[in-house]
Amino acid sequence: MWPFRTKTKPARISLPVTLHAKYDAAQTTRENLRHWAMADGLSADAAASSDVRKTLRQRARYEVSNNSYAKGIILTLANDCVGTGPRLQVLTEDDAFNRKVEGAFSLWAQRVGLAAKLRTMRMAKSTDGEAFAILTGNGAIPGPVKLDVHLVEADRVCTPHLKLMDENTLDGIELDAFGNPARYYILRYHPGDLRATLDDFDSIGADAVIHWFRAERPGQHRGVPEITPALPLFAQLRRYTLAVLGAAETAADFAAVLFTDAPANGEAASVEPMDVVELEKRMATVLPDGWKLGQIKAEQPATAYGEFKREILNEIARCLNLPYNIAACNSSGYNYASGRLDHQTYYKSIRVEQADMASVVLDQILAAWIYEAMLSSEFAALRTLSNLPHQWFFDGTEHVDPAKEANAQATRLQSNTTTLAAEYARQGKDWETELHQRAKEKKLMTQLGLLEETTPLTVEDDDEEE
Repeated sequence: MWPFRTKTKPARISLPVTLHAKYDAAQTTRENLRHWAMADGLSADAAASSDVRKTLRQRARYEVSNNSYAKGIILTLANDCVGTGPRLQVLTEDDAFNRKVEGAFSLWAQRVGLAAKLRTMRMAKSTDGEAFAILTGNGAIPGPVKLDVHLVEADRVCTPHLKLMDENTLDGIELDAFGNPARYYILRYHPGDLRATLDDFDSIGADAVIHWFRAERPGQHRGVPEITPALPLFAQLRRYTLAVLGAAETAADFAAVLFTDAPANGEAASVEPMDVVELEKRMATVLPDGWKLGQIKAEQPATAYGEFKREILNEIARCLNLPYNIAACNSSGYNYASGRLDHQTYYKSIRVEQADMASVVLDQILAAWIYEAMLSSEFAALRTLSNLPHQWFFDGTEHVDPAKEANAQATRLQSNTTTLAAEYARQGKDWETELHQRAKEKKLMTQLGLLEETTPLTVEDDDEEE
């Protein structure tokens, strides 16, 4: 019996398996090479360098100054965000003290033109990317509080020569050890002024400077214009409009043309090419043999002209969270339901912007106003408060159907799903002030015998009609 050998299988060795997951957007191909050519790995501050922001500011300002759509969009944002101005409501236990402080702050705000300055800051935030204001004294302001809000353009906030090599100074902002702004360097004259030099500046503490901008990346210390993504689109819209107008004008400039169906060197009479013939009104004439009279057919504006402008304007407005009907100030293509739906997103964006303004701008202004006010005997009680409880009210938004909104409001109050404070806040009003005023009116109406029982108006919903 022959011996035989058994085959033994080699032991399996487990090796780590590496998975190569791929993202299409991370691949560089011949097709997308030029599309992503400008992508970089710069930091937030390096990407928004001084030269880059200067170019963006100049182009944004030019577009807003010369483009009607851009100007209207920026004005709409400022008007809807600030409105007629924010109103302060103090929330201490002393109602008389609350009304006294609220009245004094409102009077001071009117004297310094706070609402107009806030609208200017909101416009600067869109076109310049950031808004600066200095809290300073102004002896010309009547009243015990001499505080003033002095607006500063973003171009004036830059690093002076003596701080160019300071690693803690970043384009006009000196940072502390924790990365917080400690001081601001502000030129006394605008760089576009002939008197401006980088050595003529003021160093102001951060507690006296308001810097309002939207940080889109962590570690970002300066803002870029909010309409930056829309700047190329604004330019395209303007160029397309001018091109269409130019084509239409060229076609209209030719009153008539002479043409012939005869072949070259045919039987038609000899006519000089490109010759010009002046025609009089209501004149009958005879054409040369073989020639016909015609006009250039106007091909512009094409039927897609209005649709193109609508689409590009809709894309422009998207980066600013505006619906098309607000950006174009035209709701002809909307029905009632779609108009309200678009407005909901827009008004939510406005509320976020107002909350940011209250936190960054208004609270710092109020803190400076309280510091000035408590130095006078009239508001000495403010010294006992470490923090004044308060909130801000802005203008409410008007409903397109007041009757239906009133019914909805009554239903919410009756079902205890809302409060008078919340309902008045929707209209930008202080519920305590409104109730006191209403009590006065009812008291006077009772004295005059004018108070009668009224029944609320009810309106049935008609979804089909909407």
